Amino acid sequence: MQLKRNLETPKNRGEHYSSLDITYEDEYELAWYRMNAHPRPCFTPEVVQNIQDWFDGIMSGKNSRSESLKYLVMGSSISNVFCLGGDLHLFLDLIRSKNRESIYKYDEACIRAMYQIHTDLNRDITTIALVQGDALGGGFEGVLANDIIIAEKSAKMGLPDILFNLFPGAGAYSFLSRKIGMVEAERMVLGGKLYSAEEMYNLGVVDILVDDGEGEQAVYDYIKKENRQRNGRRAFRKTKRLNNPVTLDELLMGADIWADTAMKLEKKDLRMMERLVKRQSAKSAS
Repeated sequence: MQLKRNLETPKNRGEHYSSLDITYEDEYELAWYRMNAHPRPCFTPEVVQNIQDWFDGIMSGKNSRSESLKYLVMGSSISNVFCLGGDLHLFLDLIRSKNRESIYKYDEACIRAMYQIHTDLNRDITTIALVQGDALGGGFEGVLANDIIIAEKSAKMGLPDILFNLFPGAGAYSFLSRKIGMVEAERMVLGGKLYSAEEMYNLGVVDILVDDGEGEQAVYDYIKKENRQRNGRRAFRKTKRLNNPVTLDELLMGADIWADTAMKLEKKDLRMMERLVKRQSAKSAS
């Protein structure tokens, strides 16, 4: 029997956040959190803070559903876009003003949120990314932090940072090297290539590949499957992390290097970044 979607009733709507849409489905011990960033569909400081505030409520027990939640699904409320990465408009301002401290703090905030996803908020939770549109740069890093990645076939993913002479600074290499090996992770980071969801599935990055429009049902199908074997599956994931852990210190040391590198970008690199900002804005308007 297929699980049915019923997200529109007022009782299931979650807390109000300016850049995050929360929906609960208590019968499945499930919460959806969909990014709704503006003016561009990227990791604005506001959306990062919204995610962190919501996580803090779950981790502290202040969220009334904290004890019952078993699944968190990261997605997007914006059509054909998961997340287009870091806030490049902000990066440009901070780099031009030589504000190394602020650009590091931005990256640190992103990393702390992603590390909480990676470690399941230190609770008995499975984290799932539902990719129904483009996930680029930091957006792709957010995807990689999750336990399970479900993608629809039209989605595209990649790490374009090298195109403006930078590298992904929120854990891409750390997460990818654990999942698909160091050589393939390096190729992906330094290549700047945009991959189809099917290519990512064949590489072993995407766990479940489905046709467009079937992503949400795939989440329910996965939950049904995991619920039959939940004890063993969660224990196995914990064991995998012990074998080759991604630590917060590792990610934050990478952020130091990333911030220093950002401060060294030249005018030609910033011009490329400006072009990507325009593409982010165009996606938001489409």
